[in-house]
Amino acid sequence: MSLFEKFRPLAQTRAGLGNSGPAPIATPIDRVLSATRGIIDGQEVILAGTNNYLGLTFEPSVIEAASTALAELGTGTTGSRMANGSYADHRALESELAAAFGWPSAMVFSTGYQANLGVLSGLVSEGEYLLVDSDSHASIYDGCRLSQAQTIRFRHNDPENLDRRLARLGEDASKALVVVEGLYSMLGDQPPLDEFVEVKNRHGAWLLVDEAHSFGVFGERGLGLAEQAGLLAEVDFIVGTFSKSLAGIGGFCVSPHADLELLRLASRPYIFTASPSPAVIAATRRALALLVEGSDLRKQLHRNINHLYREVKAMGHELGSADPGPVMAIILPDRMTALAHWRGLLERGVYANLMIPPATPAGLNLLRISLSAAHTEQDIDQIVSALQSMREQVARSATG
Repeated sequence: MSLFEKFRPLAQTRAGLGNSGPAPIATPIDRVLSATRGIIDGQEVILAGTNNYLGLTFEPSVIEAASTALAELGTGTTGSRMANGSYADHRALESELAAAFGWPSAMVFSTGYQANLGVLSGLVSEGEYLLVDSDSHASIYDGCRLSQAQTIRFRHNDPENLDRRLARLGEDASKALVVVEGLYSMLGDQPPLDEFVEVKNRHGAWLLVDEAHSFGVFGERGLGLAEQAGLLAEVDFIVGTFSKSLAGIGGFCVSPHADLELLRLASRPYIFTASPSPAVIAATRRALALLVEGSDLRKQLHRNINHLYREVKAMGHELGSADPGPVMAIILPDRMTALAHWRGLLERGVYANLMIPPATPAGLNLLRISLSAAHTEQDIDQIVSALQSMREQVARSATG
């Protein structure tokens, strides 16, 4: 037996995607030209699968902030926050994140994945409980595994199912942390956050909202779904990432509980990982300022969202979410149809994401499009035209 034997089904899946043309999984982008344009296989394409929601990756002031920090502070910290890797700018970013929410404490992690690992495994331990939505991100499940807590799954976006599970815990519900996401990245759907808040309050549980894909997108100041729903006062922890709306790399946790600071002494992923580079922190600070100080980018993003949803729904596609958001998942009947759509869009100058099992919920085959405030109306029209062309091609094939 080889250690690699268990990967054979994955190899077969990859082989089934074909070996002609650009790889549909981990597609090589030869060159990035702007927030919305790139070169793939020698062809210039619209980037419609990047999660660059506010289009800040090429924002001049963000680039300038990173460049200045690179020149003044070097390429990296070469150490963890607990050793030599805690710079003044790390603390400044944490203070700015906390101030944005009006809360006393924030922690910055080196990746968004690590933020979930570090927060979940550090906060909840043996004799306590993690109740997680069944469609949760891999980083949430891995945080649960790293924790010594008992992990209990509840049905996706189902407050009644969560209610029954908390009820079984009785008084121990006060030792339970409920984990939901502000926007689920595969299907683009949102949770009924008000109903989840009511359930957790009734049982005396705690609530963490992962706003990775909703931070910068929802809310008056872009703080996420909890802000948009008017429920910030009901949430105990918010986790987010710098790699979507903030156009960088890293993660964070903010909380109205000042005792979050104690997690710095208990979270192994935080304690034993090198801290983010000065350039990343500087760029993130500038992107955060742009995010909370103005709403023009969010308004443009939602114009693009509404434009695309209106056109694609009119085509008759089955979508992953009835609520328009920055992620549009088109549900296709099988893997080969999804692959054909992905290749067809690329041939028509549009790069999207192919999402197939085992990475998707419920074994769905998806064509996933993520929009940006930097997309123009003409970009959206080209995406729509490419989708319509593929739909007509599939219809012709079906009729022979």
